[in-house]
Order: sequence, then C-alpha cells, then structure tokens
Amino acid sequence: MRRFPDRKRPWSATEFALNKDDFICPGYRDMPQIVWHGLPMYQAFLYSRGHQHGGQIPEGVHVLMPQIIIGAQILHAMGVAMAFKKKGEKRVAITYTGDGGSSEGDFYEGLNFAGAFKPPAIFVVQNNGYAITTPFSKQTGAMSVAHKAVAAGIKGVQVDGMDVLAVVKAVQDAAERGRNGEGATLIEAITYRFLPHSMSGDDPSKYRTKEETAEWEQKDPLHRFREFLVKKGLWSEAEEVAVVEDAKNTVAEQIKKAEQTEKMTVPGLIDSMFETTPQHLEEQKADYLA
Repeated sequence: MRRFPDRKRPWSATEFALNKDDFICPGYRDMPQIVWHGLPMYQAFLYSRGHQHGGQIPEGVHVLMPQIIIGAQILHAMGVAMAFKKKGEKRVAITYTGDGGSSEGDFYEGLNFAGAFKPPAIFVVQNNGYAITTPFSKQTGAMSVAHKAVAAGIKGVQVDGMDVLAVVKAVQDAAERGRNGEGATLIEAITYRFLPHSMSGDDPSKYRTKEETAEWEQKDPLHRFREFLVKKGLWSEAEEVAVVEDAKNTVAEQIKKAEQTEKMTVPGLIDSMFETTPQHLEEQKADYLA
C-alpha cells in the first residue's frame, strides 16, 4: 500500500498510481500528467508556444509529447507497451482520450491489437458525456465505453471519474495486471466538463441544461476529496492556502524561465533535426542566412 503522497507534490489520480519508469503517451489535453511525470513545467510552456525546446524531453523522463490527432495516442501506447513486453520489462504504458476519441478508428485498432497480443497497456477514456456538442448516447449504440473491451478481449472497467481514490485504485489494478502479463485494461472514467469545450464559440447552454450541470457540480472531485481529507485529519484550510500560493509562485517562476529561454532560429531548428545535418538542409540553411 502506498503512503499518502507528499503534500507539497502536485499529483493526479492516474499519475499517483504509476511508477516513474512507466510511460505516458498523452493526447493534447494531457499536459498535466507529463509535467507531473517529470517534464519540466517551463518546457510545457515552451511547447505551447511552439518552441522546439519544449519537445526536447530530458533523459529519464518517460513521456511522449502530446498527440494532436485524436485517438492516435492509443496506437503509440500500444507500440510502447509491446516494446516492454518483448523486453520482459515490468513497465506499463498509459494513454488517455475522451469519449469522442473512443469513436475514432485508431481506438478500435488499438484495442483489437491489445486483445491479440496482450501488452501492458492502459487506455483511459475520460467520458465527460459530450464530444464537443454530441451527447454520448448519440455517439455509440454500446451501453458504455467499458463494454467495448469485451469485443476486444481485454479487461474493461468503469469507474467514478469524480472520485480520486477510485481512479487511483482502478489504475493501480490495471498496472498490476499489465506487469503480471495479464494484458491491457480499458478504463472508462465517468466525469463531466463544467466549462465549454473550447473558447472558440462553444455555448453549452444550447445542448445541456442548467440542472444537469448543477447536479454534476455537487460531485466536483476537488470538493469531494477536500472533504474526505479534512475528515481524516489530512488537510486543513491553512495547508490549502499554502499549497495554492506555492503553486502560483511555481507557475510564475516557470513562465519566467520559459520567457528567458533563448529564442528559436531557423538555422537552430534545422540543426536540431539530425545528428549530422544533411547536405540539402545545409544548403537551405545557407540560402536562408544569405
């Protein structure tokens, strides 16, 4: 049994359930997981700005950079997990997508591959009820995302995604199965998106009710977990104030570090692509500098 994490260490439920040598293959909304897994925060800010150093993952940090194509990270996790299996390593590869991502072809290809070859992979589907504006009931005829594991021949689990400890347990169990050679696991975390899908004009009031949102707000994991910790004597208002202040200072410091990073140049970008820059790129670089 793991001890409760260091209160100064930011963490997520899935991340807490992993070992540092496990591998994360994220989608484009999963930057927090890879930061907590070891990617320096200032590099995450650089990545968001398109700076090449943002994607230069430090040695010993076992992550890929976020996949922009929805669902493609499922296949990446499969490849990493297969490598672990072939090498006989007791490691797992985890990846994430939303309920909309579970409608992509890559999702089904990945699950089918997992059933056939039984690699130590964990697929987490964060089912927040809507793929942008499309409710889950209109995305599939399946009773749940977890049911889709049956057809693939892998373990399927549905968990309350608003319950931190339930998610920790689900991922710990999946990781144990993977390390023991029992194959992949599909975890459907039932959760909710409180805000719009994006800042580009999405209006949730057009496709969901105030009553629905209010009901889900009562299940907010931050409030639920806070109440649990307070009752157990593991948390206090003073500690929360300190943690929030520390987080603000950390983010400010990391943004400053990102801003102080040397600006990108075209020659620098070209030289960073290969160990030895090919002749045709040397010519392009020379043309640019001229």
